Amino acid sequence: MARKSSSRIWWILGGTVLLLGGGLLLAKQQGWIGQVKPTEVEFTKVKKTDIVERVSASGKVQPEVEVKISPDVPGEIIGLYVAEGDSVVKGQLLVKIRPDNYEALLARASAAVNSSKADVERAKASLSQTQAQLIRAKTDYERNKKLHDDKVISDADMERSEADYRVGLQNTEAAKATVEASKFNVQSAEAGLRDANENLRKTTIYAPQSGAISKLNVELGDRVVGTSQMAGTEIMRIANLNNMEVRVDVNENDIVRVVLGDTAEIEVDSYGDRKFKGIVTEIANTANGLGGSSAAVSAASDAVTEFEVKIKILNSSYRDLTANRVKKSYPFKPGMTAAVDIITDRKANVLSVPIAAVTTRGKETETPKEGEENKSPSKPEDDQKNKKAEKITELVFINEKGVAKKREVKTGISDFENIEILSGLKEGDEIISGPFIEVSKRLKDGDKVTKKIDKPKTDKPDAEKP
Repeated sequence: MARKSSSRIWWILGGTVLLLGGGLLLAKQQGWIGQVKPTEVEFTKVKKTDIVERVSASGKVQPEVEVKISPDVPGEIIGLYVAEGDSVVKGQLLVKIRPDNYEALLARASAAVNSSKADVERAKASLSQTQAQLIRAKTDYERNKKLHDDKVISDADMERSEADYRVGLQNTEAAKATVEASKFNVQSAEAGLRDANENLRKTTIYAPQSGAISKLNVELGDRVVGTSQMAGTEIMRIANLNNMEVRVDVNENDIVRVVLGDTAEIEVDSYGDRKFKGIVTEIANTANGLGGSSAAVSAASDAVTEFEVKIKILNSSYRDLTANRVKKSYPFKPGMTAAVDIITDRKANVLSVPIAAVTTRGKETETPKEGEENKSPSKPEDDQKNKKAEKITELVFINEKGVAKKREVKTGISDFENIEILSGLKEGDEIISGPFIEVSKRLKDGDKVTKKIDKPKTDKPDAEKP
């Protein structure tokens, strides 16, 4: 009886094993188990579109031309004839500095000129006397020489007469030199007079150009330092606020794409989302911070390398803002914050894909040495010597019946959404465009993929009211 019960147990266990094995085989054949779950991705068709390549930067609105005015001479301001915001014309009187000290210096310099001229006249009179004495000494010398030849006078008298004549010649040359020196003294005095006169003239400051007083730093009665003494005091700034520009710093990776004459779209924070038109008028040849001292250059070497670009704001793009403006009011003020999109290239109806669909991957290829194609495998250290440097390639993943296949591509210009495809794809190809982390890092050639289905949002049930 026990033997029959034991056989029955073995039959039950065997049937169970066969049943489980058949179930597992059927589940594997149907794909219920034993298969890798496909990666959920987003698909996009390759299509043609318009692409506008842009370089974005931010900066400040500034006048195209702004003149900083500092006095040439120090002193107290006794006249201030403009206020901040006033419009001025070229040659208009702006500031007057107390001239008393400079008038005294001018009088002193004028007296020095007159004294030098009197010295010239005295030197000329002295020269005339010396020349007369020379004529008399020469006459005596010639007469005594004749007498000496006739043995009438002694050798001593002849030598005395000759010495007097030579002294007369030297005195005449010295008198001539004194006249020339006094003339130079006159020139020096006249230069001092011109300098004193110029310093007196500099006590009144006139507008060097027409425009508006964009900044006023002084008040009546302030004392200022002239530019002859270090930097000098900046009194005011005059700018033409009708012609404004935006000065932005562009990264070194983008500056190579910016050229003179590129158009730009400008957004000024004060005017919300309104866009103004601009044009690139100047591109710096030297990076910011590299034109100063060696210490400044060393400090700037660790910072991001940027180049200043100036973009003129076209008057036609804000003419409506100036039409109803009151006098002395301008739509843009120096220092306003602005964001700029410089349009560096534009292409219409070109083959493109979403920019997130293109990724870069590295690959290493081995190059066998000449004559070693049929040799046995090399050692690991030899493999390292024969490896080429890692080559970075651009690629996209296309969808082939649920399998991701990588495809090398060559790209062109891009905007914020799409990138141009120059080769590697054709219109209508279905590519994998997301999620970004899958395309850029995780997805591999041959991986199974399926379309990502967005789960519908469900409203949370209201909490039960008590």
